[in-house]
Amino acid sequence: MFGRTKKIRYAVVGGGQIAQQAFMPGIGRTNNSVLAALVTGDPVKADALAGLYAIKSWKYEEYDALLRSGEIDAVYVATPNFLHTPYVLAALEAGIHVLLEKPMTSSVEDAEQILAAQKKSGAKLMIAYRLHHEPGTVEMITRARNGEFGDLRAFTATFAQNVAEENSRGHNGYWGGPVPDMGTYPLNAVRNLFGEEPIAVYAVGTKTAGRTFNFDDTVAVTLRFPGDRLAQFTVSYATAPAESFTLVGTKATIHAAPCFMFGPKIGISYTETDGEGSKTHNFDPVEQFGNETQYFSDCILNDRHPEADGEEGLFDLRVLAAIERALQTGETVKLDPVRRSRHVQPDQALSLKPAKEPTEEEMISIVPQSA
Repeated sequence: MFGRTKKIRYAVVGGGQIAQQAFMPGIGRTNNSVLAALVTGDPVKADALAGLYAIKSWKYEEYDALLRSGEIDAVYVATPNFLHTPYVLAALEAGIHVLLEKPMTSSVEDAEQILAAQKKSGAKLMIAYRLHHEPGTVEMITRARNGEFGDLRAFTATFAQNVAEENSRGHNGYWGGPVPDMGTYPLNAVRNLFGEEPIAVYAVGTKTAGRTFNFDDTVAVTLRFPGDRLAQFTVSYATAPAESFTLVGTKATIHAAPCFMFGPKIGISYTETDGEGSKTHNFDPVEQFGNETQYFSDCILNDRHPEADGEEGLFDLRVLAAIERALQTGETVKLDPVRRSRHVQPDQALSLKPAKEPTEEEMISIVPQSA
């Protein structure tokens, strides 16, 4: 399909904070991928970022022309969640590969439409679960699935930050809020650690006095899994930063912190405690966005099916949709039993060195996420 020296040419769709801060610098750490284009509706971003990276910028109205141009092989879609679907469908229908930021989209129906389009197209689709390529996370998942912590019984997690209401995440309803944005991390973590899919969901949300979010800014979720396993996580847009999870098995407990974030100075770490005592496992920071891009490009170049495919995105999305229903009704929402066809594999862990990230002040024409 491609020669050995071929590099996959990516267009970034959406020039917001995650693209500028992480993906665009990170792709430079790969040896099989190159940044080729930017799609944005902001002329300031278009000029500044195109100049900074020596790439061509395209308007959203020109997206179809870009897909037909022959100048790109893949797109990285990083628009707000509720805008994912049309850009993904158009790319897949044009035979362009898609690396799609999580959550996959903002409804189960849209996710199923994307899956159908991918199967019809044959172009590859990967959901950007960067931690599926982070060595510490992959080690925890592998050891959990190998039974090294015993029969897994419980999982608890917290992931929180203080988000500015002016940012796009602060005023686009549930699907722009903390559950799809931050809750996807503990949800995906426990699904992979347990190797199972939840069968029931309950959730409680609150709104902080004095904040103007148009959704519950702090949400606590309880999940029931087969075999009477339980998981709980709390996410918030209205607190000081927090991230950790605890996994409890019959042989050992692990406590991970940091466990969800990225950055040049952030290395995943977990402490394992059993009857003999405690041991901490520390991992160096890696280029998480470069890692996932390296892996996806390798799948394209060697015609391999990526692990975090559309099914992985759909299985998270159906739980996120159930959490929304639980918040609306105050009732426990049952989920149909499903079984995943793929799992994280040990050789997915990569160790590209972290790229330098721009600060919020250095990024072009964004509304900072931090309050």
